[in-house]
Amino acid sequence: MLILGIESSCDESAAAVVKDGREVISNYLHSQIEDHKDWGGVIPEFASRLHYKKINNVISKTLSDANLSLNEIDAIAVTHGPGLIGSLLVGMNVAKTLAWVHNKPLVPVNHLMGHICSNFLDSDIEPSFICLLASGGHTQIVRVNSYSEMVISGETIDDAAGEAFDKVARLLDLPYPGGPELDRLAQGFNFSESVYKGKYKFPIPKVKELNFSFSGLKTSVLRLKEKLCEAEWSENRTEIAFAFQDCVAQVLKKKIETAIEDSGIEQVIIAGGVAANSRIRKIFNEMNIKVTMPSLKYCTDNAAMIASAGYYKYLSSQEKEIYYNYGFEAFSKLTTNSLG
Repeated sequence: MLILGIESSCDESAAAVVKDGREVISNYLHSQIEDHKDWGGVIPEFASRLHYKKINNVISKTLSDANLSLNEIDAIAVTHGPGLIGSLLVGMNVAKTLAWVHNKPLVPVNHLMGHICSNFLDSDIEPSFICLLASGGHTQIVRVNSYSEMVISGETIDDAAGEAFDKVARLLDLPYPGGPELDRLAQGFNFSESVYKGKYKFPIPKVKELNFSFSGLKTSVLRLKEKLCEAEWSENRTEIAFAFQDCVAQVLKKKIETAIEDSGIEQVIIAGGVAANSRIRKIFNEMNIKVTMPSLKYCTDNAAMIASAGYYKYLSSQEKEIYYNYGFEAFSKLTTNSLG
């Protein structure tokens, strides 16, 4: 089954063709990073206008790369939230139009479910497992019972891990996008042990159950900057970046260990943009259980993961005719703990 995926939830206009939820036939995106760089972050209205200009060309390029026409596509999957409403509407309206004109089923996909399904691309992993989902806007532990049943077990009560990375990157005077830049800076600190034990230790937030908090960790970096003289801060930016990054990785690992104890499930995946972080990947690869991570190209927003999620959602549905009803709407925030 060939699924055309369309993703436009934030600052990437993306499309992909995926076969049977696993095999990526083509995958193409237009990033808006350079367009937003001068502002230090994504401007929602500007992002939606850029999607409007690029999305049709992105879809055409994807189909051309796959050597397929829309008539050969079996279904279309599109992100309908969470995300920036204006950006979501561009992708959704294009997808609805294509589905209606070509009489194709249209599957609305939760963006977070898409991130989880990025682990299915070019792999043979199967549920059940525990997922650590960490991105710019979300940090969650999700229990994935099946391809369609995904329930949030814990989440951040304030900043997401990705937000903390971006805010600390600004404190370190790093350019947008902050997370990858902070990772690059931290890699300049030569350290090979599993836990950082240097001079810039940051406190691990104490939050009940499987929830997270990163606001205080970000503030502790700010307090350190206020405490140090400008020369010491500047000279030790690399180690400070590494110490912060290691602290985030240890927090995430500790919560996953608790989730394993609570559930008895010893298969873990990580997903989302923060899953591309080198320290987090190293820490999780050293765990004594099976940990699966998507390829770096599938960690950040992309349409291949949306196509994969759309395939499994369509496959598990008992009423496939509902996907010929194109009346679903976009949403900016989660209103339920279920992602399926």
